[in-house]
Amino acid sequence: MTPAARLSAAIEILDRILAGGPVEQTLTNWGRGNRFAGSGDRHALRDLVFDALRRRRSLAALGGGLTGRGLVLGLARAAGTEALFTGEGHAPAPVSAAEAGRTPIGDEALDVPDWLAPQLRDSLSGDFAAVMVAMQDRAPVFLRVNLARISREAAMARLAQDGIAAEGVDWVNSALQVTGNARKIQLSAPYLEGLVELQDASSQAVVAALGVHPGMRVLDYCAGGGGKTLAIAALGVAVEAHDANPQRMGGLPARAERAGVRVRLVDRPAPPYDLVVMDVPCSGSGSWRRDPQGKWALDAGRLAALVETQAGILDLCAGFGRRLAYATCSLLRAENEAQVAAFVQRHPGWHVDFQTRFSPLQGGDGFFVALLLQSDDSAAQP
Repeated sequence: MTPAARLSAAIEILDRILAGGPVEQTLTNWGRGNRFAGSGDRHALRDLVFDALRRRRSLAALGGGLTGRGLVLGLARAAGTEALFTGEGHAPAPVSAAEAGRTPIGDEALDVPDWLAPQLRDSLSGDFAAVMVAMQDRAPVFLRVNLARISREAAMARLAQDGIAAEGVDWVNSALQVTGNARKIQLSAPYLEGLVELQDASSQAVVAALGVHPGMRVLDYCAGGGGKTLAIAALGVAVEAHDANPQRMGGLPARAERAGVRVRLVDRPAPPYDLVVMDVPCSGSGSWRRDPQGKWALDAGRLAALVETQAGILDLCAGFGRRLAYATCSLLRAENEAQVAAFVQRHPGWHVDFQTRFSPLQGGDGFFVALLLQSDDSAAQP
């Protein structure tokens, strides 16, 4: 496909997404219906679509409308490639006078939904604008090194043998940032041998902050795909994984076997545990670079429902052990510090040992983690 033909295809795909189509399924369906497009074309189209969705609001202004064509025209104008709109062959039709567009301003230029901007400003304080700008670009690709089997330096050397360039992340000792040929990772020998796993650096930092050690019995209550489960298990810890939707954990046993660690999937947790980890359902605002459609799909009602769900999980897991690790990939105070404060208020026998944020300005996703402890006196009460 020519660069111009790729723009036309991106317009078609984005129109389907704007009409309500799920992003991944829409991309897959387009690929199945257009077998002529090679893997390079499909990767390029995916990049165009995700770039457009990350900056949906500002590009709609720049391109003259919230349509597939408007977003792609906005991308082309930002990149200086508007001349590809020729109408020749498979190129998009020429640009009309009605598509003049305008320069985005204020929160529009930062690609922030109006209704959410006040909460984000309150939550991020002076970092608000810088974080929102960072969220307009692609997320870096990070790997977690299975330190039980290989050192970080040796892992970099093994990856290099497969043509993958990576460098160490100075703020989490298990993390590598991929700097070249990221698309080769899942076919590389280090990945297939379980020496490295795809996992965001901030997610790794959450696990590192918890102080888990061999001899502990740990429950990962909202395990999902199992990234944190595997990271905990790699530390020599007995870990059980649970999720409200067990299908999300479908690939976890094979990944654990590949990594050489033991993970037990549980439908009904059997307390007490030494630590209960809850990476709860949340707005995902800290990972909007990876799921840009999530930014535009979120609304006040959905956020309120998530906050209620989070509180319910905290209250339930308070009965599973005396150490709770509460985590979100959210930037919002309502899901983070305020949620923890409300839990402590509901449960006077508990206190916050520590809470911390990991910012997209560090390179990884936005994450929050708090460690909650139950006092001995409270645990002894009937």
